[in-house]
Amino acid sequence: MSVTVRPLTGAEIGAALGDLAKLRITVFAAYPYLYDGDAAYEAAYLTEYAAATDAVLVAAFDGDRIVGAATAAPMIHQKAEFREPFAARGLDVERLFYFGESVLMPAYRGKGIGHAFFDHREAQARACGANAACFAAVIRPENHPAKPAGYVPHDAFWTKRGYAVVPGLVTNLAWKEHGEEGESLKAMQYWLRSW
Repeated sequence: MSVTVRPLTGAEIGAALGDLAKLRITVFAAYPYLYDGDAAYEAAYLTEYAAATDAVLVAAFDGDRIVGAATAAPMIHQKAEFREPFAARGLDVERLFYFGESVLMPAYRGKGIGHAFFDHREAQARACGANAACFAAVIRPENHPAKPAGYVPHDAFWTKRGYAVVPGLVTNLAWKEHGEEGESLKAMQYWLRSW
């Protein structure tokens, strides 16, 4: 299997949004997100993301097929619920980059693609003058009933990349989880790396 990972910008992002939506719906359906996604929500969310100045979508290609993707954009262009926890602590969102989803089909995991996703997003953040990057990960209780046996969170990988949990820096985002009638708020823990 030969996979190429490269950043997409501008019009290339728009052309890849359909593939990203399918990946998000497929990959986030699993624990810990348990996302019950739909095309209409994805279209609205991703169109807004693609419009952000300096946004980047890093895509993993197997031939001409996108099998994984990761996004990033300046925090200043994110929704208020993403920015507010930082502003409330007096942290400068003007020089902060937000890393959105990182989704990869299971057959392609464990091959260094996740590191490539971070490398490209960090390079874009630095090129845009950011002095830090962050992302948010859903908080689930240890005894969550949908947690698969042997589940290993990505904490060790993120720590190795230089990211750390910022205690108390949490936001709440809503999405529809499998088995829910509608959207509900989920707590999301921020991880941060400065350089």
